[in-house]
Amino acid sequence: MSDDRLIVAMDVPNVLDGLELAKTLGDSVSFYKIGLGMLTGGGLALANELKQEHGKRIFLDMKFFDIGATVEAAVRGVAQFDLDFLTVHGDPHVVRAAREGAAGSDMKILAVTILTSLDRTDLDASCIKAGTVADLVQERAGIALSNGADGVIASPQEAALIRALPEAEGKLIVTPGVRPAGAALGDQKRVMTPALAIANGADHVVVGRPIWQAENPKAAAQSILAELSQ
Repeated sequence: MSDDRLIVAMDVPNVLDGLELAKTLGDSVSFYKIGLGMLTGGGLALANELKQEHGKRIFLDMKFFDIGATVEAAVRGVAQFDLDFLTVHGDPHVVRAAREGAAGSDMKILAVTILTSLDRTDLDASCIKAGTVADLVQERAGIALSNGADGVIASPQEAALIRALPEAEGKLIVTPGVRPAGAALGDQKRVMTPALAIANGADHVVVGRPIWQAENPKAAAQSILAELSQ
């Protein structure tokens, strides 16, 4: 059984590339993230095929944000596909609506705190209130969890802060912005190695480009899995 703490971000252009990547990685990877970039390339169809025909776990990273009724309807539509994780923005009204939409399914609602590609300068440009990124992430995480989120998405640098919250007991922390030692940072600004992210309280780490852009994607995935099991 492969270690599902590793979630591979399938940020490839279309379904055929996604299926090819899953074939290449084989049994070494059991959990995939499919995001907005794949939506027009058949992302939902790929999610369904990987789940139903290949027995993979699926994290649908849509980051829904809208009025409550729209979020609830969208989540209810996704819930029928029997997927594992779905992201929404961590605003209280969004989380509550998503919980309603997911009712009766096993799909976990994960709240986005602050995107791992953002720093304080970016938050200033968006008129987000004063405070360090870490403090704001912890505050938003607590609010989202108390409004019914099953877990949160956060940088590995904030995982320990979130894990320390009373509201985080029994909840999931999923960390993008994870890079193996020596890997390029790309557009991520708040990063950490996979093993450190888990040590800091994360349940799952999300890794994309360092795996699917590697010369040998399977070897790259297995290297990260070996690091997690140490």
